[in-house]
Amino acid sequence: MIRILFICHGNICRSPMAEFIMKSLAKKYSIDKELYITSKATSMEEIGNDIYPPAKKVLSNNSIPYEKHSASRIVKADLDSFDLIIGMDTYNMQNIRRMLGDSPKIHKLCEYSNTEVDVDDPWYTRDFDQCFGEIYAHCNNLCKRLCKTLANKN
Repeated sequence: MIRILFICHGNICRSPMAEFIMKSLAKKYSIDKELYITSKATSMEEIGNDIYPPAKKVLSNNSIPYEKHSASRIVKADLDSFDLIIGMDTYNMQNIRRMLGDSPKIHKLCEYSNTEVDVDDPWYTRDFDQCFGEIYAHCNNLCKRLCKTLANKN
């Protein structure tokens, strides 16, 4: 089983969107039984809160199923518990490394599309559609890579 942790600032917009997009794509690619996917925050600001309503709306509009969510924060033990720890932007990456240390397990989501362009926080940009599109594209590329990895293991 490959364990994936998506991380953003508050765990109410980008990282839960990535979590549920990735779960949907994993099912589409028939690798959902091989993955454990969840999300967390670097901050304490939104702990316990559900997905932000505009993020839920964009998931629904794109037929991505989601469930009740409760924002939580990363802890040092997450470094040992997950195979991939994926941040959304440069600021997230700095905070992740400050909190967990440096590790080859830590990646920025855009790396899976061979770019350095951050997934901007829609809390500030208000562009949830653009954010969704970027996350979907990067997660789709990640899924394709994982399919190859899993095929090579079998």
